[in-house]
Amino acid sequence: MGHTTDIPLAEARRLIARAIDKAAHIGARGAFAVVGGTGVLVSASRMDHGGAGGMARARSKAWISATQQIPSTEHHQRMTTLPAPIAAGFVACSPEAIFPGAGGMPIRNDDGVVVGGFSASGATIGPFVDIPGIDRRMLIAEGKPANSEDLIVLWTLGLPYEGQHGDDKKRWLDVFEELPDEPGLGYADPPPANQPEHEWAIGLADAAIAEAVARETRIAVAVLDSRGDPIQQDTMDGAPSAAPFIAEAVAAGAATFQRPSAEIDSALTSVLPYRVLTVAGGLPVREGDRVVAGLGIAGPDDAVCAQIATAVLAGR
Repeated sequence: MGHTTDIPLAEARRLIARAIDKAAHIGARGAFAVVGGTGVLVSASRMDHGGAGGMARARSKAWISATQQIPSTEHHQRMTTLPAPIAAGFVACSPEAIFPGAGGMPIRNDDGVVVGGFSASGATIGPFVDIPGIDRRMLIAEGKPANSEDLIVLWTLGLPYEGQHGDDKKRWLDVFEELPDEPGLGYADPPPANQPEHEWAIGLADAAIAEAVARETRIAVAVLDSRGDPIQQDTMDGAPSAAPFIAEAVAAGAATFQRPSAEIDSALTSVLPYRVLTVAGGLPVREGDRVVAGLGIAGPDDAVCAQIATAVLAGR
């Protein structure tokens, strides 16, 4: 049967790695998300010093591109033409589309079927050209004036540059007072990025996935910083679609309460601006005497997930 399919985790990871290399190359920092064709989060990564909140914005735009099967800028334009009650109703029916910004792009397989959506956001990733210290040649895409977000996303997907955020020429004139007169470096292949915190979080996620494979189960894993903002999130192919939400919520509790998620008093979680679950699967990650992150594991059996989290941290 022709069931809706999601982009595989390995391919989502490959795209995000490309995006991180390109972002570092042009001097930008932020986060990237890949959502599958069903709407499930497949993978998301935050660059070092990428800023809180970027992952959530990227995830929303990727969800829109994946599920509406159009660039998120088209969705954004449609939303501005709708009466307010209808626009509010769309978000109520599609709460993962809470940030309907431009910049997300659908991902198609070789048959032209949309199997995912990809997007970016963060500290200095956006429709900007005035990034501090930027070499403006990095924001020229094969002779076209470009902005940082659209350049990274479109280059990552192997698409020709076409701005998704309005008038790139005006932005260029406002900042640089002239338009480009050279091919530029925006679409040049970048060197590998140096991202120690990101690579550390990837290592934790990889260890969790390897442990899950050894136990013949499928999980989602989340690594959140000490404030509860995601650094790395992954969902194994075929894992329960609820798992990425649960992994993030137990990791948030472990990181911010600095104790295993199952030991948190649920009465305390209502005051927080993010979701926390007080079930097994989340553990604080310590460096010396400091809690630096939370590790969350979710899958079919929360007892097994707790064992996986314990095994990962024991093996560090």
